[in-house]
Parts: sequence; C-alpha cells; structure tokens
Amino acid sequence: MALVAGVDSSTQSCKVVIRDAATGALVRAGRAPHPDGTEVDPAAWWGALLSAFTDAGGLDGVEAISIGGQQHGMVVLDDEGRVIRDALLWNDTRSAQAARDLIAEVGADEYARRTGVVPVASFTATKLRWLRDAEPDAAARVAAVALPHDWLTWRLRGYGPAGESPLGPVLEELTTDRSDASGTAYWGADGYDRELLAGALGHDAILPRVLGPGEVAGRTPDGILVGPGAGDNAAAALGLDAASGDVVVSIGTSGTVFAVTDAPIADASGTVAGFADATGRFLPLIATLNAARVLDATARLLGVDHAELGRLALDAEPGASGVVLVPYFEGERTPNLPDATASFSGLTLANTTRPNLARAAVEGMLCGLADGLDAVRGQGVEARRVLLIGGAAQNSAVQRVAAQVFDVPVTVPQPGEYVADGAARQAAWVRTGERPSWPIEMVATLDVDTRPEIRRRYSERAAGTAATSAPD
Repeated sequence: MALVAGVDSSTQSCKVVIRDAATGALVRAGRAPHPDGTEVDPAAWWGALLSAFTDAGGLDGVEAISIGGQQHGMVVLDDEGRVIRDALLWNDTRSAQAARDLIAEVGADEYARRTGVVPVASFTATKLRWLRDAEPDAAARVAAVALPHDWLTWRLRGYGPAGESPLGPVLEELTTDRSDASGTAYWGADGYDRELLAGALGHDAILPRVLGPGEVAGRTPDGILVGPGAGDNAAAALGLDAASGDVVVSIGTSGTVFAVTDAPIADASGTVAGFADATGRFLPLIATLNAARVLDATARLLGVDHAELGRLALDAEPGASGVVLVPYFEGERTPNLPDATASFSGLTLANTTRPNLARAAVEGMLCGLADGLDAVRGQGVEARRVLLIGGAAQNSAVQRVAAQVFDVPVTVPQPGEYVADGAARQAAWVRTGERPSWPIEMVATLDVDTRPEIRRRYSERAAGTAATSAPD
C-alpha cells in the first residue's frame, strides 16, 4: 500500500494524517501542541512537526508529503538562514496602523487591482511595515521572507541554518504555492510585486518560488517527495473537494467563509480577500478573528463544557429573548475593527439567564460569519449550500442555529482534519501527477429555517459597535 502524508500546522497545534494514496483511507495520525500567543518562535513549529510525525508512528511507507499551514505569518530570515525574530501570526493586530499607512500610500483600489486584497493587520505586508517602523535594525537584516508553511517545507527538505540542517541555508530553495502567496499583499496575477514588498519592508528580499498545483518542491533527505503545500483555507477546500456552489464555513480559532471560483475577485473595500486556491483557481474569502474561542469564553463564563453550552443554547428561543453578543473579543478583521471589544447587550432582569447567554454566544458567532457569506455572494459567488466544518460544527446548537442564520441549506461533513486531508490529497497528486478523487461522508444536512430576527438584532448592535470602534 502506497502512503501519503498531510500536515496541518495551525495556530494551536500540528496535525499529521497518513492516508492510503489510492483510496484516501486513514491509516494513522498524530498531533503535537503549539505555544499560545500571537508571536511564536518558528522553531516551536518545527519541533511540533517532528513530534507529530513520531505520534503518527513515523513516516515509514510514506512516498509523498505536503504541508498546509496558517496563512500570513511573518517569518523573516537573515542571510545565514536564521530566524531574526519570533514570527508574527495572522491574528497579531499590532500592525493595524501599518495597514492604514500602506493603504494611504498605495490606495485601496490599487492594492485590490494588483494583489486582489486590501491590507489589514493579518497580512504579511503589514507585519513587514510594522517591523520596519518598530524594529528597524531587525528589518535591515532581513534577507528572505517566508510564511509558516514555506519555512516548514524548506526545513523538511533539509535546508536551514548551518549546523542545524544537512543542506544549509540556501535561501533560494524556499518555495510556496499560489494560495499562501496570495495572502501576503505583495503577490498578484503577474507574480510578486517587488515595489509593494519594498514599500512594506524598506528593501527587496528573497521570496519563495511559487509552485503550481501538483508541482514537486523537492524531496526530504530520506527521499520522500514534497509537495508545494498550501495555506490552511485552500488546503481545507481541497480536502473537502469543494465545487462550484459550495461555500465553506470553517469555525476554528478563526472563522472563515470561502468558495472556489474560476475567476479572480478584487474587492476594493477589503471585505473579501481575493486569494488563490490550491488547484489553479481562486478562493474569495472573508475571515473573522472571533470564532470557536467565542464559545470557549462563554463556556468558561457559565462554568460548563461545550456540550452543556449547546444544551443551554437550545433551551433558549431563537433571538435569545433580545440578548445579543457582538463577539469582538480580540478586535475584528471582518469588519476591520482591530481595537473593538466584545459586548453583551439587550440584557434585562427577565432575560439574563444562562440559556440566553449561551444562545447569544452561538448566534453572535454565526451572525458574523453570515455577514461574511453575504459579502462573498456580493462578489458574484453562487451559494447553493454551506459546508460547515471545524470542531464547533459538531455542536448540535451550532448546527441548529446555523440553519436559522444562513439562508441556504447547511451540510456538515464527517469530522476530520480537512486542512491536513487537503495536504494529503496534494501529496497524492504530486506522487502520481493526477488529482485524487476520495469520498467525503456527510453526517448532517439541515434545511433552511431562517429566523430573520436573529440577524436583524445582531446587525443593529454590531453597527453600533462599529460606529464607536472604527479606526481614526
């Protein structure tokens, strides 16, 4: 049996799946945690990857491997291949002012035209501008810029600092793919935009070579084929085999809404990012900073686990008797309100109950994603069904409320590590030269049960938050 491996190096952990290359059947899996925080030493990711391989029983029999990773994270290397400072992750919002500065200098319309995106604090270019402004000595030392999956792929192939890797610091061997490059705000249809890179960092630098779908990045020192990898959302779309008419709503550390399209999107408002996917097509996407951790915070507040939070939420009526949570616990990316905070509102003596608070948390999280679905459709994307994924998607209250908030049928696939699964599909593609067709099992399909009052109340309260939290 030929085996392939897929990796999901996410914000919180590293997951590895090893699958039968022919059927996609799961053979074994492993995982290891990542440190908390919005800036991390990339060495921790490398250590977690090696630990996850061990937890998965090693790579014996594996013929090809690919890595999916969290998008946008800034990994800056000196001319000896050493990491200059801890990587700033996608959810680090310290570069919000840098994003505004870049837009002021270049223009939102021009950014959208050249790169398909408008800078927000998540994107790599804004982090490079922050580095230039806040740590100029570090910025001056930058010889190469990579993203998390780029750097891990490079290390997996045997490259890295002298004394720490068998092949040494060959920066020109850094590789990436279209999906991750499209989240930097210095890559577009014509390749890297060196003027935008220099405008952010202050000078040019080595950037990873962008590989096509199914193209081989190289081999590990042990001879295993290495695929191009992908950004996490593009890998998830590949893992789900998403087709036209499918809109994926992923509820993880972040919340994302995305669809695979044949044509690129350039939204000058910056609401919808015109990313590329992992198959040669495009991936219009919105992201929220506040997703599953909204439920984590509310569960802690109520002193319950997630299952009990769901049961409490289903004890309340749709609309939570007027209680609304605008869940901007970590600021927000969509809408672009990096300094906003969360708020419960509409509370009275009568409706301040545990079920209503639980229900408001689920509704608030999903309403933010429903706004994202509207934004994606506003760019001409057709939505025939929602594919609901992520750990929170298995919560019965999340499923029921999703059917009441979204106005298209909601389908819940079998729980899985879809980012790692997409990377494994890509590894199988690299191995044979043909994109594999592996089955996807669905565990729930919910008919549309729209309750307009949920979104109406949420929209009123969210608009008030936006009015008081908008950047100057």
